[in-house]
Amino acid sequence: MPVKIAIFCSGSGSNAQKIIEYFQEHKSAEVVLLLSNNKNAYALERAKSLGVSTRVFDKAQFSQSQIIVNELKELGVNWIILAGFLWLVPENLIEAYPNSIVNIHPALLPSYGGKGMYGMYVHEAVVKAKEKESGISIHMVNKEYDKGTIVFQAKCFLTDEDTAETLAKKIQALEHEHFPKVIDALICSKTYNPIS
Repeated sequence: MPVKIAIFCSGSGSNAQKIIEYFQEHKSAEVVLLLSNNKNAYALERAKSLGVSTRVFDKAQFSQSQIIVNELKELGVNWIILAGFLWLVPENLIEAYPNSIVNIHPALLPSYGGKGMYGMYVHEAVVKAKEKESGISIHMVNKEYDKGTIVFQAKCFLTDEDTAETLAKKIQALEHEHFPKVIDALICSKTYNPIS
């Protein structure tokens, strides 16, 4: 039986799309559901166009009940991937999926992480601080924002001309290149050694 993956996403969903496409031809894993806390998230359209079921939920269903956990278990979901998902994961979901929830963050953790640090807010802070490099961090999820064990990082360099917008494009390229392959390595217990 293939490993079943569920993706949580709050926005556009370009990473979610790359993950779904990556696993469409995979022999050992498949994306079976995309869930969103935002009924207007374009990620929902991306998933539907690729034949993946979708589910929209609210705060009460997510944080104050077992509804989402029960639905994931009924589907036989083994791994949860957060791809641009902005809410803190509740304890009942973490306990139901120990060491099986993975997030991607658009900076080199532990720098520029924590509540409120997502998307362009991260890139603006990095540029404002005149950092020479940024990157992505793929990490396991625990009860705090961006504090779980880091399993992979990739870097990009900034020039004096970089803006938050140009940095965002560099970061997105790293995400699309590495996130599906790191997920593959994690769920299939392999080592991911990108050739740089």
